[in-house]
Amino acid sequence: MKLKYTGLLLTLLMVVYFVPANAQTKPVKKPAKGTESQQKTSAKNLGDAAAKTTADTTKKGGQGNTPANGGSLSEEIVVTTAYKPVLAEAVKIRRNPDLEDKVPFKAPLSYSPLDKKLTQDNNIRQLEAMKRPAEQDSALLNNYVKAGFGSLKTTFAEGYFANGRDEALQTGGYFKHLSQQGNIYKQNQSVNELGVFGKSINDENTLSGRLNYKRMGTYFYGFDPLNPPVNFEPARQTFNTFGAEGELAKNYQDVENAFTYALKLKGYIFSNAFSAKENNLVLSGFLNKTVNQFYAGVSGSLDLNTQKDSLYSINNSLLRANPYIKFQGDNYKIDAGVNLVKEFGFSSRFFVFPAAKLEFQVIPKYVRLFAEAKGDVNRSSLQEFSETNPFIGQNINILNSVDQLDITIGLKGTLAPGLGFKAAVFRDNVKNLPLFVSNFAAEGNKYQVIYDGGKARISGFNGELDFRASDNVDIFGRVEFKDYKLATEAKPWNLPKFKLTAGTTIHINNKIDVTGSLLFRGATIDPQPGYGSSASTTVYSNIASFADLNGGLSYKVNKNFSVFVQANNILNSSNQTWLYYPNYGFNIFGGVGYSF
Repeated sequence: MKLKYTGLLLTLLMVVYFVPANAQTKPVKKPAKGTESQQKTSAKNLGDAAAKTTADTTKKGGQGNTPANGGSLSEEIVVTTAYKPVLAEAVKIRRNPDLEDKVPFKAPLSYSPLDKKLTQDNNIRQLEAMKRPAEQDSALLNNYVKAGFGSLKTTFAEGYFANGRDEALQTGGYFKHLSQQGNIYKQNQSVNELGVFGKSINDENTLSGRLNYKRMGTYFYGFDPLNPPVNFEPARQTFNTFGAEGELAKNYQDVENAFTYALKLKGYIFSNAFSAKENNLVLSGFLNKTVNQFYAGVSGSLDLNTQKDSLYSINNSLLRANPYIKFQGDNYKIDAGVNLVKEFGFSSRFFVFPAAKLEFQVIPKYVRLFAEAKGDVNRSSLQEFSETNPFIGQNINILNSVDQLDITIGLKGTLAPGLGFKAAVFRDNVKNLPLFVSNFAAEGNKYQVIYDGGKARISGFNGELDFRASDNVDIFGRVEFKDYKLATEAKPWNLPKFKLTAGTTIHINNKIDVTGSLLFRGATIDPQPGYGSSASTTVYSNIASFADLNGGLSYKVNKNFSVFVQANNILNSSNQTWLYYPNYGFNIFGGVGYSF
């Protein structure tokens, strides 16, 4: 029984396995050799067509679950051609891969942290001065000489010499010469100067010094044309000054609570063609200590002076001490101190003067208000008198004048880019004001010095203007008005009440430079004693105002050579600075310069 069921089961398994396999398999005949290529062509065409259309390649055995071929559930698939995928043109990649092995370079990085403390100071710090770039034309040229000649028998020469661009040591020298002869008999004048200098800059201190010599020669050529002298032969006058100075100063350091100092020693020996002599030696210096926002210090000087002429030999010396304290903030600066002066020698007096200054920013960065109150003793000097008026006589009276209180108030600053100004009003109380007056009756054609015996008051206004239109154009000027209220003298003899000085420098290009200057001086009065029977009568002589216009032109031929021309008194005015001493008329001279 068991064998019967076993054989029946095997029979059913064989039917289920083999009958579906035979139903899905259909023999395919091998094509003939002659038609193989035609079949490939047909297969390609059929494949293209099949890609464009959707063909139903199945033969279904029935609809739904009902077989159409007599009850079979199998499905027959007929393969008509090989499948060929087709891609559109837009998705094709026509770029070959880069198979080269490239390793990018990576620079080694190194970090060095800054050891700097973070500051939270919001105040604006002072800007450091920018170094001016070296000019190529003058980078290696340290020496310069020029010489020329012209009308009025003018001879001119100058020379400047230096050791070069050494930041630690500077040495050099110079010489100057100018000589002219006017149209008036013996209207001759010559000026010669010679000097050497040196500066050594160390880590802590700077040491500098100089030696100089100046000689000026002229004649007493002035005379009254209404009373000409008989057999007039002007005397010759010469002034010789030999000077020297040395200075030791501590270098500036931007540190808190800095301590600074300086010491200077200077002097000169002066003499003229007659018997006048003057020796001067000045030792000066200061000590200054910075503490937070204020400075405290003291400055002083020892001025030793001897003066000698045919009728006197005196000692006229001064000792000064100026203790001070200074406060400085963002918008203000205050200097407070006193000036202590002691006269010793032929006069013995002691003075205490104020020494105070104030500056306040009215318009920050543009306009500042300043005020000053000071006083001092002005030592009478034969050397300074001769530089102001070279026609002074012998045995000049010596008396020191005193600025008892000099007060100045004004404004200064910048009105526009390149336009700077300074304007101030002042009033000065001077005791023993020195005045030059003619002494023709006693000495022929020479001047003497007298003093206003009381307290003179001088008030006025002065203003300065500097307009730098560009790096190539600079125009500057200064004007001064003065009003004199004298104590004993009737007029401020030979002192002008108005004076204007102006000038310009124009750099046209790298080869041409133009300079010009203008001086306008107001009228003055000189008291001239009468002659003969009228000796007791004083004649007041008016010296008219005048304008003196000068101009110059220089042309740079190349790196080494240049030519120049200078014209003086272009208006050819017969001006007189001193009575009966007319200045030179129109004159012109020129020459060449050489740099090496």
